[in-house]
Amino acid sequence: MTKTSDWWRGAVIYQVYPRSFMDSNADGVGDLPGITQRLDYIASLGVDAVWISPIQKSPMKDFGYDVSDYDDVDPIFGTLADFDALIDRAHALGLKVMIDQVLSHTSDQHPWFIESRSSRDNPRADWYVWADAQPDGSPPNNWKSVFGGSSWQWDSRRKQYYLHNFLAEQPDLNYHHPQVQQAALASVRFWLDRGLDGFRFDTTNYFHHDTLLRDNPPLKPTWASHELPANPYEMQQHLFDKNRPENVAFFERVRAVLDEYGAVSVGEVGDAEALNLMIEYAAGKRRLHMTYSFAFLGQDNQAAHVRRHTQAFEAAAAAHNSWPCWTVGNHDAIRVLTRWQGLAAPQDFMRMTMAMLFSLRGSACWYQGDELALPEADLAFEDLVDPPGIAFWPAYKGRDGCRTPMPWNSQQVHAGFSQGHTTRPWLPVLPAHQVRAVDVAESDPAAPLHFMRRFLAWRKQHPALIRGDVHYLDGCAEVLLLVRHTHSPRGQRLLCAFNFSADAQTVAWPAGIELRQTLVVPGLPVSQQGTPTPEALALPPYGMYFAVLAA
Repeated sequence: MTKTSDWWRGAVIYQVYPRSFMDSNADGVGDLPGITQRLDYIASLGVDAVWISPIQKSPMKDFGYDVSDYDDVDPIFGTLADFDALIDRAHALGLKVMIDQVLSHTSDQHPWFIESRSSRDNPRADWYVWADAQPDGSPPNNWKSVFGGSSWQWDSRRKQYYLHNFLAEQPDLNYHHPQVQQAALASVRFWLDRGLDGFRFDTTNYFHHDTLLRDNPPLKPTWASHELPANPYEMQQHLFDKNRPENVAFFERVRAVLDEYGAVSVGEVGDAEALNLMIEYAAGKRRLHMTYSFAFLGQDNQAAHVRRHTQAFEAAAAAHNSWPCWTVGNHDAIRVLTRWQGLAAPQDFMRMTMAMLFSLRGSACWYQGDELALPEADLAFEDLVDPPGIAFWPAYKGRDGCRTPMPWNSQQVHAGFSQGHTTRPWLPVLPAHQVRAVDVAESDPAAPLHFMRRFLAWRKQHPALIRGDVHYLDGCAEVLLLVRHTHSPRGQRLLCAFNFSADAQTVAWPAGIELRQTLVVPGLPVSQQGTPTPEALALPPYGMYFAVLAA
């Protein structure tokens, strides 16, 4: 086997949500052959890898995040032969391929769980987290499900409760059991043996639970009615149902397997205070290669917010050699255009957001369709299929609005998502997306799609933007200023500036920073280019500026 390369450092990874990317067989749901048909498009963007959300066999209660067979493709997406063909085509185009691996829980239709729930003394009886009821029949403790209600579900067969951090149809595996760990590692090997380049590990901080089943403490001692969140899960400190220290040892075992194949990992860390976990889970060369959190998937759209998170990561991660992976959008978050309120100038906003994300120290995940400046789809309640969206409507509309089909052709029914064109897709394509289809963007030289291609090609010419270190400068709430630099004898020092605001901004020229050359970013309109003077840097609305600095 080959040793792990470091292609992933500074890589740009394009996320594909397979149900919504391209439907090749006219059943209304995207599939693997559809992705393969569109790999040329992905490669044309200049990204390094494609990450595909879950494709394993599943009853689809949570749309693939409830796996019933780790070693097969769900028929709705195709076959293992289709997966092999996708790998071959991607590699021919120079793309790495990663898939979601959902190991913290399974579907309740998985054979392991069917056996486990059959009795208290079968060979897999302890493969899941089972516990007796309290004397009054109540659940074992106060743990809450992310998707609402208790995280304990009563099972009439065993007359016990089982743990589910998400849907009741997603029982949690018991990672304190060594055979569970072995089975999980075997599923990792299965896909690596087929030529896969890596994994995005789902819910990495949920794998282990507190064996004493202690209650989680409240987040606040009391809650005013106007403070109450839509989901009571957010009212607890999650000390015992996730974030357990045993996770680290398991991911060291995962890393050992990945290193045998030269494969790469990125771990999702879902927590309100994810910084330390991100660093811990990707520390050194013995755990995950990189981690990402929901730091930029919220409503805060200020440069100060990005600086605070990235600067804090850098300050804390240096001693651990941790590498981050940043993202501004994915299949679980409102589309960034809507969430960060860039609708006033969508093309300028998306260009700035791309350049900013791809200039941070770390790798980056880019969600399908954001290069088209797609807004969040405002769906009717009757169109929703996402369980938490249905449960928490209208305070929370769920994740369907960011998961609607990719629009390919503005002139075709359903924007050309389905090979049969007339087939109604699993989620509707709204007119706001139809008019921003790929064919429209391709014909518009000013479209963010073209800027992404040019910027990523230009970025490859500047090693400091890919693997260089970073130093943050004082800006303001709306302007992010940073220096990327390498340490080789012919190293680069690049100033990068981004205006997150719809208003022009002027910041003082950083003290002790000597300008050598303003850089022209291909595809960047003159109206969006910053202007330096000896005393200040002026940035137009959503403007940006790059420059070479003196050593």
